[in-house]
Amino acid sequence: MTSRGLRWTLLAAVAGAATSGVFSGLLHWSQAAFVGPWLVVAVLVLGWFWRASGIDVGAELRRRLLVGLIVGVGVGMLLAFTVTRQPSSPAPAGAALIGTELWLGVVYGAVDAVMLTVIPVLSFYSSRATTEIEETRGRAPRAVAAFAASLFVTAAYHLGFREFQGPGLVQPLIGNGVMTLAYLASGSPIAAIVSHVIMHVAAVIHGAATVTQLPPHY
Repeated sequence: MTSRGLRWTLLAAVAGAATSGVFSGLLHWSQAAFVGPWLVVAVLVLGWFWRASGIDVGAELRRRLLVGLIVGVGVGMLLAFTVTRQPSSPAPAGAALIGTELWLGVVYGAVDAVMLTVIPVLSFYSSRATTEIEETRGRAPRAVAAFAASLFVTAAYHLGFREFQGPGLVQPLIGNGVMTLAYLASGSPIAAIVSHVIMHVAAVIHGAATVTQLPPHY
């Protein structure tokens, strides 16, 4: 169980660091262009994880769905407020805004949530025994390991962007840490996905050119 979690955490971290390091750090792709390879990487990693772990993805998404939605919206609104505290920049209008929201808001946010939170957490919980996690002493060690794994993947991924190679790394660690706690507290991956999407949607509206939640920036 532990070795499985470590293997998938390392794979997600390497995949994230390689994607941001190559397409942002080396090639300087724009935000919109960067999301393409990041989506492809996420689909490949998630598909591999799905087949290897035997997890019923539909069941996981339905698990404590209402709680996950409520927690996700609450955390997302909190993070959206932090977005508004940053410098703003012009946002697209009309059909361009809708397209940008779908790509940078929904797709980018969901991919970040899956790679930085859902896979690291599930990798430590997928083989859990029901009798073990029904007790606090059974849940706590896995929760701590899953939280640490999510932070590790988050750090590896963001270090590929030059803007986070320094004190700026603290902000995504805090933000994604809050979303991972939302997942762990609610027991639903929807909490992490919804909160991440709301944060990205708010970032697009406030200004993709200046908000740190939508890297890369050059």
